[in-house]
Amino acid sequence: MSFASLGLSPALLRAVREQGYHAPTAIQAAALPAVLSGADVLAIAQTGSGKTAAFALPLLQRLVASPPGRGQVIGTGHRPGPRALVLAPTRELAAQTAELLRDVAALLMHRPRVALAFGGVSINPQLMALRGGCDVMVATPGRLLDLLDHNGLTLAGVEMLVLDEADRLLNPGFADELQRVLSLLPRQRQSLLFSATLPPAVQQLADALLHDPVRIEIEEAPPQITQRAIQLDRAQRLPALRALLAGQGWARALVFVASRYTAELVAEKLAAHGFKAGVLHGELSQGARRDVLAALKEGSVKVLVATDVAARGLHVEALEAVINYELPRSAADYTHRIGRTGRAGAQGVAISFICTDSAENAESHFRLIEKRQGQRVPREQLPGFAPQVVATEAQATGGIKSTTRKSKKDKLREAAARGHASGAATNGH
Repeated sequence: MSFASLGLSPALLRAVREQGYHAPTAIQAAALPAVLSGADVLAIAQTGSGKTAAFALPLLQRLVASPPGRGQVIGTGHRPGPRALVLAPTRELAAQTAELLRDVAALLMHRPRVALAFGGVSINPQLMALRGGCDVMVATPGRLLDLLDHNGLTLAGVEMLVLDEADRLLNPGFADELQRVLSLLPRQRQSLLFSATLPPAVQQLADALLHDPVRIEIEEAPPQITQRAIQLDRAQRLPALRALLAGQGWARALVFVASRYTAELVAEKLAAHGFKAGVLHGELSQGARRDVLAALKEGSVKVLVATDVAARGLHVEALEAVINYELPRSAADYTHRIGRTGRAGAQGVAISFICTDSAENAESHFRLIEKRQGQRVPREQLPGFAPQVVATEAQATGGIKSTTRKSKKDKLREAAARGHASGAATNGH
């Protein structure tokens, strides 16, 4: 199948060729005709399947082909409000979506104006950028509400709504903001909901939001990702990571950690041993994030040490390996982390460090991840990095709690017991 057979205009086909797209992915082949027809769409497809282009290409074509409504003139910005609104859960995903839309729009005769807004940076430049109006607004929900509060734009003219990574938009941190945004939109519009998973909350949102939608569920072959689980002691992680990076010779690798402090520490230690390492976490400025991602893509950075801000929306060509230096909190986060590699049919490897001396019982936690993804990953040990102790079956399945670190509940119980004992002693006197 070719893009030409899906209904794209000659102008969009030229833009597609310029962008290096050769043939549509399964989600693109299914979604493009539906979106171009004006129908609401519920699309479920795994990470790395090409969902962004599946809505971005037909969105631009519909804007260019259809006459502007509600007093808007495409590309001129006579009104502050957009005709199309794309909501994304993270700044990385929003930025990459806006970049794709802008790159394609720049190749069209009538160029829709694409605006981008997300939190964590000053709102003033984003307000200034909206003074000329926009045709497409790509935003995180919270910052979009900030712009509305500042009268930076109106949503009265929205004709197309896209919810990208809808499962993440319904997380507790986003759900209320999303509902506020939806309440401000006109009822007459085309709505597109794209998600990697379909939990009950996403289905409920789709039922409330979409009118007679075209339902697309792509069950593609799983990504070509080889999963490995390496048992070692916590103190061995850094030297083991260096050994892996040196021995495998990956052109690009992504190392996931749990905190900003660990990200900076690991990147610093790797750089001190001659590795071209960069760092990415939520407290970096947007300029610093953009620079390190550009350095990774161009090759001046070969190892990116990141927190989960990179788990969604980050697409880097030929990212060969993902290493979980520290395990994620949930199976969903694990899926999105390892989904940064093995994209678009490429081969990838995902390695998880299982610390056998972890106070948090890493073996048991990884067993839960395996259970959720329905796959068992064989344990292995690196030569020279054998752990001193390997978890027993009881420990691995949660049968024995670690005694090296007391839980918060245990500490509260002990404090209450001490208080009770102290009170009893005082009453006894």
